[in-house]
Amino acid sequence: MPLKEVIKDAERRMHGAIEALHKEFKSLRTGRASTSMLDGVMVPYYGTDTPLAQVANLKVPEPALIVVEPWDKSMTAPIEKAIRTADLGFNPASDGKLIRVPVPPLTEERRKDLVKRAHHMSEEARTAIRQVRRDVNDKVKKLEKDHEISQDDEKRAHDEVQKLTDKFIDEVNDILKHKEKEVMEV
Repeated sequence: MPLKEVIKDAERRMHGAIEALHKEFKSLRTGRASTSMLDGVMVPYYGTDTPLAQVANLKVPEPALIVVEPWDKSMTAPIEKAIRTADLGFNPASDGKLIRVPVPPLTEERRKDLVKRAHHMSEEARTAIRQVRRDVNDKVKKLEKDHEISQDDEKRAHDEVQKLTDKFIDEVNDILKHKEKEVMEV
């Protein structure tokens, strides 16, 4: 595998860690309602756990309310139960056709818990990026050991991978700072 491909692969995998962090941060609840808050909710549908978005329409008609409209009205009770047991802090209410999920305002304590979770998620992303760096550096060492690249190329590759790592870790820190600000704003 040529050196450029190894570094391109490293960049792609580090970018994947950033994308995963963005996706995880979407599930962190801020004060505004968003359909992505229910992304992790799985509903038993014909014996299979199915994502909520695949069995119902999700809407946000106002900033503190999510409305779930099941496609199959017999799914109303299982969906309501799935939302309640998802441990998201929501208390859904159903009228038989629609499920209304009020999004309660965040308390100071809950905001601090969310920030802690955000820090934990960010550290996992940084760890994933460092793991990619370690994998790529091992590949580069092997290429040099097998005499496919020179020692100078190996050194340049390690420097380039370190620059990539620093860039992506700075990006994780920026994303965390933004999310922390978003969660703590009243």
